[in-house]
Amino acid sequence: MTLKFFNSLTRKQENFKPIKKEEVSIYTCGPTVYDFAHIGNFRAYVCADILKRYMKYSGLKVKHVMNITDVDDKTIKNSQAQNTPLSDYTEKYTKAFFEDLKKLNIDSADVFPKATETIPEMVNIIKTLMDKGIAYKGEDGSIYFSITKFKDYGKLANLNLEDLQEGASGRVKSDEYEKESAHDFALWKAYDESDGDIFWETDIGKGRPGWHIECSAMSMKYLGEQIDIHTGGIDLVFPHHQNEIAQSEAYTEKKFVNFWIHNEYLQVEGKKMSKSLGNFYTLRDLLEKGYSAKAIRYLLLSTHYRTQLNFTLDGIDAADAAVKKINEFISNISNIKGNVDFNEKVPKICEKAKKGFEKAMDKDLEISQALAAIFEMMKEINILASEKKISKDNKEDILKLMDMFDSVLGIIEKEDLNITDEIRTLVDEREKARAEKDWKKADEIRDKLAEKGITVVDTKEGPVCKKR
Repeated sequence: MTLKFFNSLTRKQENFKPIKKEEVSIYTCGPTVYDFAHIGNFRAYVCADILKRYMKYSGLKVKHVMNITDVDDKTIKNSQAQNTPLSDYTEKYTKAFFEDLKKLNIDSADVFPKATETIPEMVNIIKTLMDKGIAYKGEDGSIYFSITKFKDYGKLANLNLEDLQEGASGRVKSDEYEKESAHDFALWKAYDESDGDIFWETDIGKGRPGWHIECSAMSMKYLGEQIDIHTGGIDLVFPHHQNEIAQSEAYTEKKFVNFWIHNEYLQVEGKKMSKSLGNFYTLRDLLEKGYSAKAIRYLLLSTHYRTQLNFTLDGIDAADAAVKKINEFISNISNIKGNVDFNEKVPKICEKAKKGFEKAMDKDLEISQALAAIFEMMKEINILASEKKISKDNKEDILKLMDMFDSVLGIIEKEDLNITDEIRTLVDEREKARAEKDWKKADEIRDKLAEKGITVVDTKEGPVCKKR
């Protein structure tokens, strides 16, 4: 299979080839832990998760790093407003972030480095940039990157410095700024009283790092000077990712990243997500409203990552219906007795679905087409199941393929029903009572099963056991 991805750097789809044979390095810009992550953030993390999972599905080994930004302008300001030590403040939201990742079934990265634990590596990069004359110390003691000293500045964000409204003659100390205001950016922020007790004593002075240098240092520490893929939201292209490229390549004199993969914006009810509009949701907000984490995951992954996603509450309901349809299909197939001859149609249907899924995913993760291949297979298999034309071997092949698909999607409910001999005997006794039209006894057995946490659903294929 030939994987193709749209590379933000070249603005075209390219064949993917890892730097190391059959091993892929991926860096994802993780959360700034100043608050609970919102659903827009989680679209980026779900998109990165689908990418990573499909790489593994394709037989590649993956080393994945996702940073935790635990020191920046926002974390300092908010921790001071609450009169809380920075480490205590950020730990609360870091813990919440990991809890949310688990709820959304997002695979853990191999490493989650924290910015505060990577200060020596940042200082080393900055010192080298100063030695090369690319970084300089300003009047305020802060250290800045001179963007005019890096000839390719702007290549990721498609900027032409000569055309910028304000040019590149000034400096900016804040972490974030607008595209029209590109300036030399801060690598190291000299200490001032507003920082309180947040500072490090280093060879380059007393202070703290700028936001952009953090990711370069963490990426290089754990993945090396050159990586295969860097992911993140489209909003990070400028200034953050552009500045990552500049400082990293000026430091190593090597290409920093081969593929930049950016997901598009998420809108809520057709509008920009905003607390003032009342459409600002964290995952916790939605779960408290009774929505399913699997449904939210499905909604976030079901639109192609380079297409803007309009996130609606009705959309979660539709996603919930899709997830239930898939899980009910698996449950129904699992309960087929299969006392018939092997059906040659089944492997053909499965192979067609597998090829359709892989063809779609190979081409820049075309998830909607991949899902369509799965649902078409389910439709065809359901017809055969209704005609009782699925054998035990057919059944196992279908379930194995669905498990393969779910290694990418991550939406199947993994139920451990613990069907003991006692439960099987009760189910058989209930079936016998129903056949004899002894409805009272059948209901009594159903209640006994309920006490053991088992619900029995009667289907054309016979009774199906499910968790209550």
